[in-house]
Amino acid sequence: MLRLFRLHRTLTAIQSFKKIGPLGPSYPLCECGHFASVSNSKPYSSLSPSSSISQKNVGIFWDLDNKPPKSFPPYDAAIRLKKAAQQFGFVKSMIAYANRHSFSYIPPSVKAARKERKTLNDLETVGFIKPEEPYICRVCGRRFYSNERLVNHFKQIHELEQTKRLNQIESARGNRRVKLVAKYSMKMDKYKYAVKDVLTPKVGYGLADELKRAGFWVRAVSDKPQAADVALRNHMVDMMDKRTVDCLVLVSDDSDFVEVLKEARLRCLKTVVVCDNNEGALKRTADVAFSWKEIMLEKAKKEAISVVGKWKDRNVLQRLEWTYDPETEKKNYYSEIENEDLDIEFDSSGEYGGSLLGKENDGKWWEIESRTK
Repeated sequence: MLRLFRLHRTLTAIQSFKKIGPLGPSYPLCECGHFASVSNSKPYSSLSPSSSISQKNVGIFWDLDNKPPKSFPPYDAAIRLKKAAQQFGFVKSMIAYANRHSFSYIPPSVKAARKERKTLNDLETVGFIKPEEPYICRVCGRRFYSNERLVNHFKQIHELEQTKRLNQIESARGNRRVKLVAKYSMKMDKYKYAVKDVLTPKVGYGLADELKRAGFWVRAVSDKPQAADVALRNHMVDMMDKRTVDCLVLVSDDSDFVEVLKEARLRCLKTVVVCDNNEGALKRTADVAFSWKEIMLEKAKKEAISVVGKWKDRNVLQRLEWTYDPETEKKNYYSEIENEDLDIEFDSSGEYGGSLLGKENDGKWWEIESRTK
């Protein structure tokens, strides 16, 4: 009776649990000990195992002495180069080196545009030509019907204001300096964006300022021969030693960087070269190469996607590939033979072999010895 009572109570508890159902949502477990997403409506459910894998860090190294952006505006060239490099991973570093002459150099197209602008200014000042639309100051919004008046207005008001702001920040220290930088940051950025279209740069055509505006770390070196190449090469080796980048993007036509690219490949880093020398040593050494025209037309940005896909497939095949090592196979083979010989000797002359195959037993192994004689 006691057993029947316990069985009845257990069945009643099971039926009541089925009616109530589980007390909370079930959380299924996936492989490798990670929890699966609870609900698709939550933002954390969009995280997949592949998204948790960190992207490869990419470093752009630009040899401005050898390959300056002559036929394209520096800012546009830097932005398109960055977009193409972003297809290989996260762009962590953008570095450019050049000597003083590269920053003071003015391309012929820029010289021609400045000469034409000066002629138009003279004609507008005389009144021979009147612009269809007024010139607008991008800082304060005032309108002028002569470019010369806009330039004078910009120099007399906005340039002086910018100089005062810089002097205040330079003379301040500590917490006050931080507050001044935060206070004038928007005005200073607005001035930088407006000044490049109004005032003529005092040195060159604003190459360094435009590259800095695009996010590049620009440095000038001495006027010694190959000074920029040596500095850029040392910077690349230093970043490889620290393992801060996994992919190198080199913008140069100089074959002196071949040894650096070979060293990068030995360290299992991916190498990308932007050069116009079709039969150069850099293209033969690097994993992939693009021309400057492909970068500017954004053709390299599209081709980089397929290149990264091929790299991933190649890595998967290398993991799955079976390699034959003759020495290892020979050692394994002879070790198996020696183990078999040891087993045979142990069975024939050992303790167990003597009891089973004794010398006194001359009868056939299939004949059963009768117990009654």
